[in-house]
Amino acid sequence: MSAAGLVSEFDTVILAGGSAARMAGADKPGLAVGGTAMLVSVAQAAVSAGTRRLIIVGPQRAGTVQDSLARAAASLPGSMVCVREEPPGSGPLAALRRGLTEVSAPWLALLAADLPFLAGADLTGMLAAGLTGDEACGEVGDEVGDHGPGAGQAGVVLVDDDGRPQWLAGVWRAGPLRTALLGYGGRSLHGLLAPLDPVPMRLPVAGPGAPWLDCDTPDDLAAARRAFSASSARASSRAAITRTERHDDAGQLDHGRLR
Repeated sequence: MSAAGLVSEFDTVILAGGSAARMAGADKPGLAVGGTAMLVSVAQAAVSAGTRRLIIVGPQRAGTVQDSLARAAASLPGSMVCVREEPPGSGPLAALRRGLTEVSAPWLALLAADLPFLAGADLTGMLAAGLTGDEACGEVGDEVGDHGPGAGQAGVVLVDDDGRPQWLAGVWRAGPLRTALLGYGGRSLHGLLAPLDPVPMRLPVAGPGAPWLDCDTPDDLAAARRAFSASSARASSRAAITRTERHDDAGQLDHGRLR
């Protein structure tokens, strides 16, 4: 079942701007892990989870990245829109303000564009937890909050292994978020989102890397690529073993028939 079926409709706002100063000015969202641009991977995760619309805040991409985004969004009822914060490059809070003006669904996923291991199932779990107010995954302990079922939380945010919220890996009710923005005069996402008391969610690492892992530096990117390559190599090895076992079983069966 899609997340949309669990918690009504949701739109997805992906923050894909910034100067990428720690990436030597490269177009960070367009950098690839496992052969796919990170921005495209995040968009595909949102589509897999059942998003109604993709709202990408950042410069218009061209070529393969834009083509891949268009293909990912082709089946969405709300399609895709690319917008810029004002002024361009003025930071994630300004980008959120701009993106939120395009949201019409009751929920939204707020995501960074450099989360190469985020999956649709991760978003589905967050959206379901937001609806019920449950702390997602039994791994979350009292140290990161205590929310009872049915609490009607304003949002859900992923936390890393140290329990730190990852503010650009979460889902939110659009209404409370708009209200908070209207009354907020600060400049940080933490200052805006933390007072909304989101449900903290710690997910197990089911893929090559943690779903909250972002790639801010060349070292981060290299580590993500190594993790993906190692995971692919393990999968190939398991597939080869399975093929060998099937071949041996088939040979034994034929040998038995000949006897």
